[in-house]
Amino acid sequence: MKEIRGPAIFLAQFMGEEAPFNTLDTICQWAASLGYKGVQIPTNDARCIDLDLAAESQDYCDELAGRCAEHGLAITELSTHLQGQLVAVHPAYDDLFDGFAPAHLHGKPQARQEWAVDQVKKAAIASRRLGLQAHASFSGALMWHLVYPWPQRPAGLVERGFGELARRWRPILDVFDENGIDLAYEIHPGEDLHDGASFEMFLEAVDHHPRANILFDPSHFVLQQLDYLGFIDRYHERIRAFHVKDAEFRPDARTGVYGGYQDWQNRAGRFRSLGDGQVDFGQIFSKLTQYGFDGWAVLEWECCLKHPEQGAAQGAPFIADHIIRPTSYAFDDFAGADVDQAKIDRTLGLKS
Repeated sequence: MKEIRGPAIFLAQFMGEEAPFNTLDTICQWAASLGYKGVQIPTNDARCIDLDLAAESQDYCDELAGRCAEHGLAITELSTHLQGQLVAVHPAYDDLFDGFAPAHLHGKPQARQEWAVDQVKKAAIASRRLGLQAHASFSGALMWHLVYPWPQRPAGLVERGFGELARRWRPILDVFDENGIDLAYEIHPGEDLHDGASFEMFLEAVDHHPRANILFDPSHFVLQQLDYLGFIDRYHERIRAFHVKDAEFRPDARTGVYGGYQDWQNRAGRFRSLGDGQVDFGQIFSKLTQYGFDGWAVLEWECCLKHPEQGAAQGAPFIADHIIRPTSYAFDDFAGADVDQAKIDRTLGLKS
């Protein structure tokens, strides 16, 4: 069995205007001081990485990795969550998602989409230059407004939607394949890939592309009331990245899965800091270890109650305590004996 690596931390939710959160070097120093061994880097933040330069220059990538290594940190994955979202946007969401793109692309959905595709492709090249194995992203969504079938969805609509999603992503997946990088889609409400069934339909539409894989984040399964342990059993061969994020689901007479348009604190389903929610991380780490996952366990902090710095400080030891050192021998080996074919036959009542 292989060992999960970590603890690591996704920097996106921590970058800010004040030290130590305003430069890559200072935030790496901060993360290392908490006990983290890796950082997942958001490629939309120029303070963390110049993605255009990373796709062009091996020297720049070596220097970037070296800056992290000076603090005892590895780069775990690059993230294009925001750019991946823009690969597929229904026009109803154009105004809201313009904020994910540079200002000169606002109000220009076609140009914005072309920019996003280019960004994700560049992330594949940069990941190779950095010596990474996987990449974190979103699929985007053409059909999220149709997730609840009212009015009734016309026959063929879902198939057409996944066909178009596959048409947009297939050339990107091919670039990831050329660079030897697994593209791990975070299975997430708001994306067309939001559960096992939708991932399977997409996988079918891209002809089971070897680079179409999964970022596993159990918090999104809690909020959807899905079996996140069974998900690992079913899809472990495609899980290539892991966000360690907690959540809770406490429905009442007022709100349930849909949340009643309430803010995060007043929803039945809420993201929480590690250990404060309902996710069974003991079983998750056990199953991932059992199936040989050797990627990084990356804290993604999104808590509606706890301060991020407290969540980050508590997250590193929480993850470290859950990482399992795989055993190299069976616990009952001490009672074993040399193989004796005659003895085996006698035990079975057979004649040698």
